[in-house]
Amino acid sequence: MRWALVKVCLAVTTMVVVAFAVPLGLVIKEMARDRAFSNAEREAAVVVPALSITTDRDQLERVVASAGSDDGMAVHLPASDGRAAVDLGRQRAADTDIAAVRKLGRASTTEVPGGSALLQPVALSLGTVVIEVYVPESEVSNGVGTAWAVLAAVGAALVVGSVAVADRLGVRMVQPARRLVEGAHELGEGQLGARVPEEGPNELRLAAVAFNSMADQVVQLLANERELAADLSHRLRTPLTVLRLNAASLGDTPAAEQTRTAVAQLEREVDTIIRTAREAKPRTAAAGPGAGCDAAEVVRERMAFWSALAEDEGRKVRTAGVDRPVRIPVARTDLAAALDALLGNVFRHTPEGTAFAVDVHNGEDAVIVLVSDAGPGILDPEAAMARGRGSGAAGSTGLGLDIVRRLAESTGGDVRIGSSVLGGTEIRVWIQLNGRDPVRRGHRGAVRRRRRAVAGRS
Repeated sequence: MRWALVKVCLAVTTMVVVAFAVPLGLVIKEMARDRAFSNAEREAAVVVPALSITTDRDQLERVVASAGSDDGMAVHLPASDGRAAVDLGRQRAADTDIAAVRKLGRASTTEVPGGSALLQPVALSLGTVVIEVYVPESEVSNGVGTAWAVLAAVGAALVVGSVAVADRLGVRMVQPARRLVEGAHELGEGQLGARVPEEGPNELRLAAVAFNSMADQVVQLLANERELAADLSHRLRTPLTVLRLNAASLGDTPAAEQTRTAVAQLEREVDTIIRTAREAKPRTAAAGPGAGCDAAEVVRERMAFWSALAEDEGRKVRTAGVDRPVRIPVARTDLAAALDALLGNVFRHTPEGTAFAVDVHNGEDAVIVLVSDAGPGILDPEAAMARGRGSGAAGSTGLGLDIVRRLAESTGGDVRIGSSVLGGTEIRVWIQLNGRDPVRRGHRGAVRRRRRAVAGRS
């Protein structure tokens, strides 16, 4: 915007300067020419009284010498009473031009070497006398160059001044817009305290006011959402207490122990949700060095939990790639929640006896977690990935795959749904190891290329 304003002002000012300076320069040139020929007419008028008195050569020569230089004036007397024509002074004009002026009786100018000549006719009793006054080119253009230089300097000063003023105006307009863009980026990156100074032109000032109001509303909405999540989670404490008491009375069977473990874990998850929701500010910083968990250990733990239910339903289970530690930049609870969501979908949306598998592939810059089954598959993967859509079945909220997607994208990875080698659905979770920037436009192509490379090595 700044440079566009400068260019427009430069073009307009240049056109205005040219439109006024060129005609003014031409007028000055014409005025200098008129001044030079007016001086020549005055010099010729000095000789006219002497011509009316005498035509003696010696006397006319003295008059011409007193009127001006002999080299600058000439008098051409016509032939009369048997006398030949007399020419006094240095003649520069052609004979034909002198004869034409004598015949027409009107003053005229003609071009001669080094300048111009004014031919002034004077009617006397002996005939028409032509007075020739030489006007050098330097006299015709006297002062024109200086005037043109002054006009050029004034025009350049006007152009430079207008560009400087336009640049200052552009800065005054661009800086508030730039601050508005920076504030929008900061707010988009999770810095909820980002605000924009309400200054600049009226339109940008109103935009800053609207942006600050929007940011305040976003903070308030997030605070309300956190309070609502905390309140809803707190309401789960009563049924969880009842479940814990009932689980305590089940005895010492393996099923009872698993039930008590699940209830204890559910209580921990509810406590985590309440504490997170009560925080004054959301966490936006990346995890520091050493943060994360061992994906292989978490997979083994969750598969041990789900294997009991799989055995009851007659499902075949396979696990691969979990014999060695696999460090990923993801919190243990987050990865466990994502795995529970994926495995829960397998048990919820496939018939009993359907086999499933969990594979972990460890690459140089990414880790891929594959959850595949031999079920009927997913007819519309895009709808399944949409937050809150679900399958429409009872007990489905549509948030399971969204939890997995957000976990992957928090590391710079993504989630893909495809067909598995078992004949059903394969959900591929790509977890980036070297970066935590969210997936943006242009990044998914690089993600797919790295995914193919890691899959090929695996």
